[in-house]
Amino acid sequence: MKVEGGRLKGEGTGSALLFIVSLAASCLLITNVVIAADKWEGVDKSVVEKYAADHGRQPREPLINTDQGDLLLFVFLVAGTAGGFAAGYYWRVLTEKKRSDPRKDKSGGRG
Repeated sequence: MKVEGGRLKGEGTGSALLFIVSLAASCLLITNVVIAADKWEGVDKSVVEKYAADHGRQPREPLINTDQGDLLLFVFLVAGTAGGFAAGYYWRVLTEKKRSDPRKDKSGGRG
């Protein structure tokens, strides 16, 4: 890409402009979806609590309330750390192809 007379000249200028326009359009669409989502109730309110009330159950506080502070973030951090450790520990088992055991070969290696 060359700059000539304050204007960009090059092969990627059109595709870069298309990318910027599509990025701006997608941001506008996402913003509209987020604003519209505030009007709808969640599944807990519209379905679960309705059927629980029909069967005589009252809503109660959760045993572990993850809405307080960064508790939910901490739970995901611990789960990610445990999963990463397990994947690292078993990396060879996960990535290597299984080899046949020559001791189990019935021909005994003879032609």
